[in-house]
Amino acid sequence: MSRFLFLFFVFLLPLQAFSAVTIQCNNPKYAAKKLVFYSYSDPVSHQSAPVFTLEPDGNGKASKSVETATVKFVFCDFGIYRGLLFLEPGQTITLKLPPVREKTFADEKNPYFKPVTFWFETENAPQLNNQVARFTARLNLLTDQYFDPLYFRQSKPYLDSLKTGIDKEFGAVKNEHFMLNKQLALKLVEVDAFRLKPENYANIFNEIKPVYWQFPAFTDLFEKAFSGLLSFDAKTVGGDNLKKAVNQGNLQFLADHLKKKYQVTGEMADLALLKILHDAWYSGDFSKASIQQMLKATRFTGHQNSVIREMAKNISEKISFLLTGSAAPAICLKNTDGAKTCTNTTKGKYKYILFADTEMAVSREHLKYLATVEQKFQKNLEIFIILRKTEPAALRKFFAENQVPGLKLIDENGEFSALYKIRSYPQCFLLDENHKVKLSPAKAPLDGFEQQFGTLLQNDRIENLRKQGK
Repeated sequence: MSRFLFLFFVFLLPLQAFSAVTIQCNNPKYAAKKLVFYSYSDPVSHQSAPVFTLEPDGNGKASKSVETATVKFVFCDFGIYRGLLFLEPGQTITLKLPPVREKTFADEKNPYFKPVTFWFETENAPQLNNQVARFTARLNLLTDQYFDPLYFRQSKPYLDSLKTGIDKEFGAVKNEHFMLNKQLALKLVEVDAFRLKPENYANIFNEIKPVYWQFPAFTDLFEKAFSGLLSFDAKTVGGDNLKKAVNQGNLQFLADHLKKKYQVTGEMADLALLKILHDAWYSGDFSKASIQQMLKATRFTGHQNSVIREMAKNISEKISFLLTGSAAPAICLKNTDGAKTCTNTTKGKYKYILFADTEMAVSREHLKYLATVEQKFQKNLEIFIILRKTEPAALRKFFAENQVPGLKLIDENGEFSALYKIRSYPQCFLLDENHKVKLSPAKAPLDGFEQQFGTLLQNDRIENLRKQGK
């Protein structure tokens, strides 16, 4: 009997590890609005995935329960804001929502718009979110107050005064998650103020458990330490050996470099390796084929930590997305007449995919010029225009007044703009007859697409003649 009870509790423990957290809001100004909360897949690729949605009713009330085994970080973009939130198992969180402020027309069209970031406070005190929100506000106030002596004179006494002030106010808070947030946030102030090099503080990461790798205080400091690190180190004295190691796929050399120069070891070394390989890919300073191979190494894919395994997979998928020769995701949307159309239903021609916003003058001019492109290449090219959702009457008016060729598909929810990572309009892609990526990005109509596509067709003809002559 005792053995049975022992086994029962062993199997029951994992089930009890998950606990519901309830998130609520009650604000009439948010009636009928939708608040979607996301989490990041990992601290390197930053792929976002929805976690839950609050949908306030006509009175602005909403409630949602989410299962989580640990404290989980989520965020929500709404209006001009980005709200940050910790989900604590077993808690009820009643959000204090800020005054409603929607983006202006200029904000909507600005690809570099940055939201106002804040920590949600709650009506349930004391809670981790309230503690972090108050701490963040206090730290910002003190860094502003001591800005000149800290950042210009690099005064150690002023840094000590800042830390003393924080300890007096928050020293009694012993919540493990809060204490880590405080430690890393203060370290970031010190790093910025005293221009510390990563080798002088990177060993702090060795002490941090994977469960905290998604916390903003960790990702901010981690990004500061390792962003662009390989490119920087490869350009210093002795950097040729580092560049050679990357191009030859020598992961052990890179791990030894991190250990020797930055004192980063264990699982943190593997996390740092993934970060520097991710940034090296986008730098253009190293062999991309070699980086792709290293990301598939058993050091990552067979790692005992599932976070590392998943991270390597996420980064591999991110860097290979829309690479030349890869299959492009099909775009299936309703056209301006309401009929659903997909970009992959036809074959035999190249496909020119153009993401556009008719509320922007530059997009309108590029769209008008498509008539010239179509007239010149209609035997070889299909044109698909993926339109950002705008006011329907204005959209119809524009196309009634201008002879714009191509299939016009409306991205109602921005789903495919997000999938194709569109930051500004217009943005274009060229796919081959089999819906595989040929040019990513391709030039926009007025920026030289005619010459670019004409050269490509000419090269295709030469290649076909060469094959026929064999």
